[in-house]
Amino acid sequence: MTTLLQLKYIVKIVECGSMNEASHALYISQPALSSSVKDLENELGIEIFKRSSQGISLTVDGAEFLTYARQVLDQAALLEERYKNAKPRKQLCSVSTQHYMFAVESFVKMIESIKSDEYEFTIRETRTRDIIDQVATMRSDIGILYLSDFNKQVIGKLLREKHLEFHPLFRAPLHVFISRGNPLAMKKTVTMDDLKPFPFIQYEQGEEGSFYFAEEAVWPEYSPKQINVTDRATILNFIIGLNGYTVCTGIDNGDLNNEKIVTVPLECEETMLVGWINHERAKLSKPALTYLEKLREVLSEHGYDIIED
Repeated sequence: MTTLLQLKYIVKIVECGSMNEASHALYISQPALSSSVKDLENELGIEIFKRSSQGISLTVDGAEFLTYARQVLDQAALLEERYKNAKPRKQLCSVSTQHYMFAVESFVKMIESIKSDEYEFTIRETRTRDIIDQVATMRSDIGILYLSDFNKQVIGKLLREKHLEFHPLFRAPLHVFISRGNPLAMKKTVTMDDLKPFPFIQYEQGEEGSFYFAEEAVWPEYSPKQINVTDRATILNFIIGLNGYTVCTGIDNGDLNNEKIVTVPLECEETMLVGWINHERAKLSKPALTYLEKLREVLSEHGYDIIED
C-alpha cells in the first residue's frame, strides 16, 4: 500500500533534482531511498523516474503521479492542522525565468500578497534550456521565456517533446538598453548599424547554447566587441561602465537606474512573444496562480496589452 512517506520521498527527489541529494535531505541512505521508490513503482505498475548516466528525470506517468502526490500531501497537512493543531505545510512556489525585471517585480508582489506564516519560494534567473528542463522535471512550477519568428519552431518542438505548454502573455517590440551618456540615447529609434561601434552584451547560454536559445531576439551580424554575461546586475553595470548595449523588451521598472540607463526602440520587424510555460499534467499551486495574477497586473501597469489565454 502506498504510504505518505513514499509520496514525500518522490516530492523531495523532484525538488532536489537527484536521488543522492534527496537522501541527504531526508536523512536516509540512497539505497534505502532507491528501494522505496522501486517498491512504489512495482506496486503501481508504472515507471516514475527515468534513470540514465546523466541522472534521473520524471517520466510522463511520473509527472502525473507527482501532481496527485502533492495533492494528497496537501490534504494530509490540512487534516493534521485541523485535528492535531500542527503547523500547515509551507506554501511552495518555484519560478524559472529569463532575465526579466518584470518577472522579479511580480514575484515580490506575489510574496507580499501571500497570507501565510511560513512559505518557501524560489525564483531562478537562468538560461533558456535550464528553464525548460526545470519546468519539465517540475523543479519549477512556471517558466518565463519568449518566442520569436526565429526560434518558435525549435523551442516549440522542444516544449512539445517535454510535455510543456506555452501560454502567451504579451507581445513586445524590441528595444535596446544603453547608457544615458551614449550618443544614441537622445534618438527616437536606433538601428543595428547605429549600434556597431558599441560592445554587444548578451546572456551566456552554456555549452549547449545556440542562437535559438538566445535571450536577445536579434543580434548584430558581426560584432567586433562582444561580452557574454550570466546575470542581470553585471549586464547593467557593463552598459554603464563600458557603454555597451543589449536587446530586450524595453520594460524598465524601478530596478533600472533611469539616471544612467535608458531604453530606445530598435528599428526592427521582429517582436518578442513573452509567455509562461508549465507541465501539461501539473496542477498549479495557489501561490503559482497568484504569481500569474501579479504578473499580468505588473505588465498592464507597464502599458502592455495582456493576451488572454
